[in-house]
Amino acid sequence: MRLLLDTHIFYWSFYDPDRLSPKAVSTIMGADAIFVSSASIWEMAIKVRLGKMTGDPRELAEHIEAAGFQELPVYARHAHLVSALPMHHGDPFDRLLIVQASSEPLHLLTANTQLQPYSDLVVCV
Repeated sequence: MRLLLDTHIFYWSFYDPDRLSPKAVSTIMGADAIFVSSASIWEMAIKVRLGKMTGDPRELAEHIEAAGFQELPVYARHAHLVSALPMHHGDPFDRLLIVQASSEPLHLLTANTQLQPYSDLVVCV
């Protein structure tokens, strides 16, 4: 299985691995390839700046390769697809991750059950 980690799953894998459920850990360990969106780094940088999250966005960006993950850039083909998504969920970063997962295709690993209605590619853990 090829995975795209949502922002919180990626963040927890680095800063708070005990928050990952056993299902999340086993899914990550069994993956053929693991991707992290550049949008997740952007989201974390904004949240750190606003005081909603702690950490170092540069350190998190470096963690992608160090952990053996691959960075998934945001392409124009991803960005334009966001406008076609139904409004099950309003968070722009989550919506971008949904279209990235759908268009690559990748399974989106998330703890956010609000994303499940979008696709069978969403794996809630």
